[in-house]
Amino acid sequence: MELSTLLQAAAFSLVIVLIMGPFVIPELHKLKFGQSIRDEGPKSHQKKSGTPTMGGLMIVTAVTAASLLTSGGEPSVLLALFVMLGHCVIGFVDDYIKVVKKRNLGLKAKQKLLGQIIMAVVVTYIGTNWLGMTTDLWIPFLSHTVDLSVGYYVLVFFVLVGTTNAVNLTDGLDGLAAGTVAVAAAAYAAVCLWFGKVELAAFCAAVTAACVGFLRFNAHPAKVFMGDTGSLALGGALAAAAILTKTELLLILIGGVFVAEALSVIIQVISFQTTGKRVFLMSPVHHHFELKGWKETKVVHVFWLAGVLCSALALFILSVH
Repeated sequence: MELSTLLQAAAFSLVIVLIMGPFVIPELHKLKFGQSIRDEGPKSHQKKSGTPTMGGLMIVTAVTAASLLTSGGEPSVLLALFVMLGHCVIGFVDDYIKVVKKRNLGLKAKQKLLGQIIMAVVVTYIGTNWLGMTTDLWIPFLSHTVDLSVGYYVLVFFVLVGTTNAVNLTDGLDGLAAGTVAVAAAAYAAVCLWFGKVELAAFCAAVTAACVGFLRFNAHPAKVFMGDTGSLALGGALAAAAILTKTELLLILIGGVFVAEALSVIIQVISFQTTGKRVFLMSPVHHHFELKGWKETKVVHVFWLAGVLCSALALFILSVH
């Protein structure tokens, strides 16, 4: 029954994305929702200018439909969908401002943070009051938990902000974010099954399948980009899975590629501001390898493999705790 539910969710999600692609991508073209490429990025990326963005709408639609069809309205799945859809809205507005209104900066940071604060409060309140979630933080390796009390609200906020922004930074090469999220979501499907959360596992399976389906149109050379609409939503989905399974710290390992991408930006900024020197040729770190001479497809495939290894290690740690 568990396997059947997962397979159904994955199949629905995959088929929906594959059906939507040939219809949605031409419409994005007609609406002129084309990606603008920043001048300071790798010169080879200039040819990507004008490629339709906001393709993340296909992923979000597929995951939502598949999850509702297979979960029967299970509360934890509805809460995960709330987080994903909430971040999708933030990303869509950000994309719309940048692409349609031609304002490169999109939403202001404080506007994004306000939305994420609201989601963190709602998720923690509903989780602890209606879903039986505790305010404990599980520490891998030690098999120990720490009660954070009100501080758990702060943790949830940082998990949401950190994960969504890290996935957003990873979305810089054809297929990179979709592939790495697919791997991480598959790992979280296994984590959910480990804790007996079958419906939430189906949600994660739907995310994996949607990303795999999206690669049909997003792999190099990409016909469409997911945009902030997709990357923030997918980050929200992974964060929700971690929060609802109480494995927030394990997410750091499962999402090791995202962590590395975010850290590379932080390190680069701090180094340049304090010493005037850059640690990487360009950040996020996937651009560093491009400028070192790696082909875009090689960078993507190596990062996918890194994601697989990180997820495998995380699942091993979970199995022995």
